[in-house]
Amino acid sequence: MEVRIQAIHFDIADRLTAFINKKAEKLARRNEAIATVDVTLKVVKPESAMNKEVIIKVSEPQQPEIVATKTADTFEEAVDNAMEALERQLEKRKDK
Repeated sequence: MEVRIQAIHFDIADRLTAFINKKAEKLARRNEAIATVDVTLKVVKPESAMNKEVIIKVSEPQQPEIVATKTADTFEEAVDNAMEALERQLEKRKDK
């Protein structure tokens, strides 16, 4: 599984990169078919609370891409919320 992290208009801290990789590995352990996880981090203007946006795209072979977009006070919280949404989407796909 490949994890690609893109921070738009800011430098990402090593701690945040490690956090995202840990969450992606956890998601991949539940579903071995995941090929790539693309994470895009943005700071939404204007500067205010709830201005950290995370877009996570999960790709599996022969399956449509799954996308979750969440906004929160911190990137960690937004990543957590997006990963939970992706887990639910993967569970629904598995049930079909």
